[in-house]
Amino acid sequence: MRLIAFGEWLLFIEQIEADIACLKTRRERFTDRRILEEIDRSIGELKSRCKAQLALLQAAVREHDDLARKLDLIESIDGIGIRTALTLVILMPELGRVDREEIAALTGVAPYDDQSGKREGERHIAGGRARVRRALFNAALPASQRWNETLVELYDRLTAKGKSHKAALIACVRKLIIFANTVVKRQTPWTKSAPQQNSCA
Repeated sequence: MRLIAFGEWLLFIEQIEADIACLKTRRERFTDRRILEEIDRSIGELKSRCKAQLALLQAAVREHDDLARKLDLIESIDGIGIRTALTLVILMPELGRVDREEIAALTGVAPYDDQSGKREGERHIAGGRARVRRALFNAALPASQRWNETLVELYDRLTAKGKSHKAALIACVRKLIIFANTVVKRQTPWTKSAPQQNSCA
């Protein structure tokens, strides 16, 4: 029941974030300074509300020792902040209980072959939990460019081989959820120097 309640709280935060994005898009249609100032004021208020709700949700989650431990483990991964860590703790309770293929499939980033008879198509992703996947994509983009050395190397290697930005980013998302699954399963924080982190079971 606690995860259901936390899930609704997280959804409320996601809706505030969507409102912010909507206002930013709306802002692009105006040049009048008074209107722009009014929109900026609304965006600022929503950002403050979002930050406050996120802090309250984190505090509520940390009241439960098992969830607090899981939150710390996931947040130890380079490139995963508290916003993404909360999403994984609340919406992916299977973390640490399944293998890497299952956790990728649950997230919706497991590659599937598009084959029919003798025709062989590109591999694609399907299904999974959209809210989790969206949070991971938001984390993977900056992580693969700067914050996570392993993901930076993966992204650069894939794009150098001709993979598209989207395909390389999906691979980074898949790595992130596998990393999260590993630290929770092993109950040990992420360490860049530990090679076993990159061969997650």
